[in-house]
Amino acid sequence: MDFQQLISLIPLMAHIEVHASSHTFECPPKHHQLIIVRSGHIQIHLLQQEPIVCAQAYAFHPEQGTYSIQVPKTRAAEYILITYRMFPEDYPWTLHGPLTTLSEFKIHYMIDELMRTTHDIHPLNLEEEAAHQFRKRMMLERILFIYLYESHLSEEKKSAAVSIEETLSYINEHYMVELTLPMLARRAAMSVGYFTVLFKKKTGTTLMDYLYDLRIEKAKKMFQQTDLLAKEVAQRVGFIDYFHFSKVFKKKTGLSPRVYLQQQNEI
Repeated sequence: MDFQQLISLIPLMAHIEVHASSHTFECPPKHHQLIIVRSGHIQIHLLQQEPIVCAQAYAFHPEQGTYSIQVPKTRAAEYILITYRMFPEDYPWTLHGPLTTLSEFKIHYMIDELMRTTHDIHPLNLEEEAAHQFRKRMMLERILFIYLYESHLSEEKKSAAVSIEETLSYINEHYMVELTLPMLARRAAMSVGYFTVLFKKKTGTTLMDYLYDLRIEKAKKMFQQTDLLAKEVAQRVGFIDYFHFSKVFKKKTGLSPRVYLQQQNEI
């Protein structure tokens, strides 16, 4: 899929709908569909393929047939289904597969506008209706442009797996400084939602649990190998607040820092 196709084509939206539960869909003949995840993540099940975790967007081609969207039972999710046509119909439009963007705010704003204009119940004259349809066409074209452009950028960069590996190396080297989910996601050139899904898939845990586990392990080694006070150890492993450190330490080890130190001194 490239911009050469988009130059020659005009997208016209046929339907837009919002879902928060699992459904089975089929792309109508001569139509295309775009799934945009607004919150959480979903699993996409295509015939004879492994399930695909999607936290951003996915494009469906009519030749892909029936597919199902599965919302995790323990997590809420919301996704938008846009059905549209491309004119002229005899020109190829082969967009399909996962799409990524760093401009989710722009996308969601245009989705809100498309939803609002589509469900506007005020009567329109012919001129107003034409302007209405033209505006929807421009927004859909802009959405497709953003996904095409930024998905191409992502392909040119490192793969997502490599980005997560580099993130883990960065955390292991900089665990003692302030690290936040948005900052690490930006560093990996991903949205927060997509980064969160890939990080948990790779590590089996959340970013903060991974970071806290690492910091507590470093703290335990410092307790074993140095005579530093507990408050000094807390600061050196990245906790500004000692009471927070003590709470996390006890949660991870089952012992308070004071009791852990006492046991170490008795060894």
